[in-house]
Amino acid sequence: MSGRTFYITTPIYYVNDVPHIGHAYTTVACDTVSRYKRLCGYDVFFLTGTDEHGQKIEQAAQKRGITPKALADEVVQRYQGLWNVLNISNTDFIRTTDEKHKAAVRKIFRTMRDKGDIYVDHYEGWYCTPCETYLTETQLLDGNCCPSCGRETSKLKEPSYFFKMSKYGDTLLKHIEENKDFIRPESRRNEIISFIKEGLRDLSVSRVSFKWGIPVPEDEEHVIYVWLDALTNYIAALGYGVDDDSNFKKYWPADFHVVGKDILRFHTVYWPTMLLSAGIELPKSVFAHGWWTVEGQKMSKSMGNAIDPNWLVEKFGVDAIRYFLLREVPFGLDGDFSFKGLIHRINGDLANDLGNLLNRTMGMVNRYFDGIVPAYTEKGAYDEALETLVSRVFDEVDGHLNNLAFNKALASLWELVSGLNKYIDDNAPWALAKDEAKKDALGSVLYTVLDGIRLVSLLLYPFIPDTAVKIRKQLNTGLDIEKADEKSLKAIRKLESGQKLGEAEQLFPRIDEKEMLESLKPAEKPAEKKEEVVEAIDFAYFSKMVLKAAKVVDAEKVEKSDKLLKLKIDLGGGEVRQVVSGIAKSYSADDMKGKTVAVVANLKPAKLMGIVSEAMILAATVGDKHVVVELPDNIEAGTVIK
Repeated sequence: MSGRTFYITTPIYYVNDVPHIGHAYTTVACDTVSRYKRLCGYDVFFLTGTDEHGQKIEQAAQKRGITPKALADEVVQRYQGLWNVLNISNTDFIRTTDEKHKAAVRKIFRTMRDKGDIYVDHYEGWYCTPCETYLTETQLLDGNCCPSCGRETSKLKEPSYFFKMSKYGDTLLKHIEENKDFIRPESRRNEIISFIKEGLRDLSVSRVSFKWGIPVPEDEEHVIYVWLDALTNYIAALGYGVDDDSNFKKYWPADFHVVGKDILRFHTVYWPTMLLSAGIELPKSVFAHGWWTVEGQKMSKSMGNAIDPNWLVEKFGVDAIRYFLLREVPFGLDGDFSFKGLIHRINGDLANDLGNLLNRTMGMVNRYFDGIVPAYTEKGAYDEALETLVSRVFDEVDGHLNNLAFNKALASLWELVSGLNKYIDDNAPWALAKDEAKKDALGSVLYTVLDGIRLVSLLLYPFIPDTAVKIRKQLNTGLDIEKADEKSLKAIRKLESGQKLGEAEQLFPRIDEKEMLESLKPAEKPAEKKEEVVEAIDFAYFSKMVLKAAKVVDAEKVEKSDKLLKLKIDLGGGEVRQVVSGIAKSYSADDMKGKTVAVVANLKPAKLMGIVSEAMILAATVGDKHVVVELPDNIEAGTVIK
């Protein structure tokens, strides 16, 4: 058992980005597999980290007047902090600014160069800075725009080192065709096979137009191309390129590189051809998962709907979020993040099925046995079927997790949760309790359910570790949660009898769906904390806006809202309009009556809580308060503001 190793990686996340649910999804998935493998006795190395080099970081740092390293040091904390919040159990966190990483990049570059696979030439073509990607003329969209991000590319001509990637196309294709699990899921595998069959081009692997990166060994005018730099992290973290490479020998090749589908090509074409050149064994499997939409819309910064995972955890709890991300969508397909879907999972699966199972069982043990775990002395009519179910579920969960089929694993686990609830109903302990002669049968039934809940907690632990620990505290078991193997893990009747149960605690309080969805409306798509990018507009665009002075002639609180006031405003010339404004936490209705305020007078009417609003009052936001823009009382209603 001690000789079994397992190595899994997330991509390294770019520090010029802000963590969102996509990043959380990948990392929680890798954490779940890591925890399960440790549970089965594997020696696990789980790697995550940050990609900190490149032109984007250099430019962002220049705008702020700080060094790129200072920017990276500041921003990397976003990821490290989020992984702590999400209960991520990574073995290491690598940064591409780490010295061990730089050493590995220099070594692999020299090895590829010594092999004759790197040469100097001139690069001429199109380059997308945000994507750090070179593009051919045929790949561009109209306007010379990048096909991935849609932004305008730049024409470059500069000296560059090139990697003979084309040399390894046939070898890579043969490897993919002979190893069906190398690229997963299968649809992604077919996509890469088609790409390779079109013919691989040599790859530019250095730049001279910026300096923030790892210099090419023996030629510091060049900086190593970001993807050769970034991909090497997977072996750098294990000690490749430094004196102590025992971890590299122990854990490589990786069992899984888990990535988003947008970077699959880099991991299944660029990375393996580099490894082939360097004489390093290829990873066993690269698994590309899908993207998340939010309430049916593509998640993007421009739309402001990239949900902050920290906010989600604060609102719903870490285990509820972990469970939802892995239960809702088959890993590998695209998924939609819906607040309704999240609430239904919490109320249905977690509060009702799981929470109710624990609560009702503990309640009966407290009622019939003074809270002492009874002994198992009599085999019941339904016991054998339950034992078969336990064995099957453990085998299925093992198979599904080894294939990263998280939603299938949880579906199987919930069969056991449902089976235990059915076992209670079939045995009707409340009926057994009425007959003193059936005390042993009653005790055996309740013991079986308690032990079943212990088994459930083992399989829950990789997915929702805090909840698994809470369950075991309530069972008051001293059994180790982490060290076993697949066979002994599913052993039944291991719960200690005779000890008193712990204190009962509700695992997942039910959520009032209507109330929660109402409370989410103003912040349904919380904006990421990011540097504000202000788009410049011309005067003609600005002049379309009609700003006027208005007198507030009446005001009242909007029922069932703690944020909205309904106002009547005089816009001069006998024109009175209705405005709904979200300033009720800063002003009472009486505060607003009689004020002269600035309004946008040509805004299209909109409904807020079913009430029509026909203009917008201007206000400054200070923290969570609003300060209305007030005008002197001698300014007449209807006066145009320019």
